[in-house]
Amino acid sequence: MYQNELSTWEKLTASTPLSKTQSAVIKQTYVLLALSVLAAMAGGYIGATSETLVRFFSSTIGWIVAIVLLNVVPWIAMAARHNPVLGISALVFDGFLAGIAISPLLFVASMLAPAMIVAAMMITGLVFVSITGFVFMSGRTFAAPRGLMIGMFAAITGAIILNSFMNIGWLGVVASAGIGIMGCLGLIYSTSGVLNSPDADSPIPGALALFSGLFNVFVAVLNLLLRLAGGGRRD
Repeated sequence: MYQNELSTWEKLTASTPLSKTQSAVIKQTYVLLALSVLAAMAGGYIGATSETLVRFFSSTIGWIVAIVLLNVVPWIAMAARHNPVLGISALVFDGFLAGIAISPLLFVASMLAPAMIVAAMMITGLVFVSITGFVFMSGRTFAAPRGLMIGMFAAITGAIILNSFMNIGWLGVVASAGIGIMGCLGLIYSTSGVLNSPDADSPIPGALALFSGLFNVFVAVLNLLLRLAGGGRRD
């Protein structure tokens, strides 16, 4: 997606001076990311409460359809990144589809341990809010190490708070915090890539990359919590 000039290590440790254009693009990127997240929540709710959609996406055909759409729609968003209406519409639709695509997982979670959906959203949400707040308060310089510290603190704090309410045990705390920290690393890495990419002339590509990482964090945390709640069973 990008032709980045920084190495992986530099993306996680470097401080990037921001021009007015870079500052505006990265903030727009996170606004679009928030729209994708809201669309995914709406899609997840609709999918998980529809028996028809749950059955369809639990089938082989449904899985294939989901894979095709989740690859085609982002491609459309990328192709239309200079068309605000079509590009943003495709971006939001991608988030909505992502939510519907995991409707079987959300349905199972709502039957076995509905609180775990809230827990996964809390860990993911804390990482998202902390990094978003950091980006909007960065001013003239994006300091990746500082963003990492803020995101890691949010992930660890969220896991500890989660344990105090749901008693997931220290293994659950460590695993949940670990996944949250990995998500934080992914967001900072992608953000640095957006800021240092000569091809990042639109916030849409960056929002797609960031949403993919954040979405994977939510799915990973939810799967982990369900396994812990089920005593390690593989349903």
